[in-house]
Amino acid sequence: MDDDTARTPGSLPSDPASHGSPLDADVARSVPKGFRVAAALSWRFLVIVAALYVIGEVVGYLPVVVIPLSVALLLAALLIPAVHRLMRIGLPQTLAAVIVLIGGLGVVGGLLTFVIIQFTEGLPALQQQVSQSLEQIEDWLINGPLHLQQTQIQDAINNGVQFIQDNQAAVTSSALTTAGTIGTFLTGFLLTLFILIFFLTSGNQIWTFLIRGVPRNVRDRADLAGRRGFTSLINYVRATAAVAVVDAVLIGVGLWIIGVPLVVPLSTLIFLGAFVPIIGAVVTGAVAVLVALVTNGFIASVIVLAIVVGVMQVEGNVLQPLLLGRSVRLHPLAVVLAITVGLTVAGIPGALLAVPLLAVLNAGIKSLVHGDEFEGDGDPVTGTDVAGSESDPGGTDHDDPNAASRDTNSDTTVTTGESDRSEE
Repeated sequence: MDDDTARTPGSLPSDPASHGSPLDADVARSVPKGFRVAAALSWRFLVIVAALYVIGEVVGYLPVVVIPLSVALLLAALLIPAVHRLMRIGLPQTLAAVIVLIGGLGVVGGLLTFVIIQFTEGLPALQQQVSQSLEQIEDWLINGPLHLQQTQIQDAINNGVQFIQDNQAAVTSSALTTAGTIGTFLTGFLLTLFILIFFLTSGNQIWTFLIRGVPRNVRDRADLAGRRGFTSLINYVRATAAVAVVDAVLIGVGLWIIGVPLVVPLSTLIFLGAFVPIIGAVVTGAVAVLVALVTNGFIASVIVLAIVVGVMQVEGNVLQPLLLGRSVRLHPLAVVLAITVGLTVAGIPGALLAVPLLAVLNAGIKSLVHGDEFEGDGDPVTGTDVAGSESDPGGTDHDDPNAASRDTNSDTTVTTGESDRSEE
């Protein structure tokens, strides 16, 4: 029988109340359709929020694992293009990954060594300038508008020393906490390095194993979405590195013009801090302002503060939204809000991971919704973008036993009704 002839006048085929008592049907018909749709959307929204809350609680309970895993994924996105370039000249993937990893560690180690050497060489001059600045401050306090007495200044110093002695237990506890934090950091660093090795050497096999948990009819589309999401992550890491270089160069040039000592170590510190969006550059910039205050005086510190604030404005209002937003195809407002929400929810790790997570989700969801019509990427099967960079999550398809079935036709349209060709 036709569905239209089976329905009673005024009944809704999708209304559960139409299958209940006449009173329920009357009540359902009395409720406007907009209210019923809003109620259906509301309880589904509450279920999604509850699921996200449970996931957040689990992630928050395991930060020692989640944070190293996330950082290793970011580092893999930074290093995997170099691994692919070495593989194109004929090197095996494992050897290419080892070379890139050792080279990366060598660059970081050399940079840190250079910073330490520069700091050690500039320390005597820094101590002399600090001593002169303290004498100038003391002279200003005595002969300046405050007209303080020498005894008052000495009493303030003695009070500070007495305060530290009275709170020695708290200071000791803070030192122990710092030592524990350093131990946790070292543990996380080793775990990150261990995970990164496997991401670089067998990332594609890991992804292929994970994607097998997806139902067959959507597995190809989910595979495509994951690879495009990783391409977006690669673009994000590159753009963040460019922002960090701009911050370090601009602030470093300003410090050099003013004559602040330790320009190279401070610029390096600002470069590393800029990888934590907004907060990292602010903290490292505050260090530069403090150094300028104790070495070059109040006026110089104010100028350095103006330089840091100006660079932060350029980063927050121009570089971060436009450069990052363009590379990961996010609206500038979404970039700023993601950083703010991540900082509020999870502090510095949240600020570091919020935008890349949003970028991956944005690219993956667009790929799931639009399929091969999703603009901005290249071949959806081979997983390369328009610039030729690989979107393969941590590996290449030449080691993947399922790659042959995926590469049979680069123009293949991925549909949700396809079966898993790799298992047939």
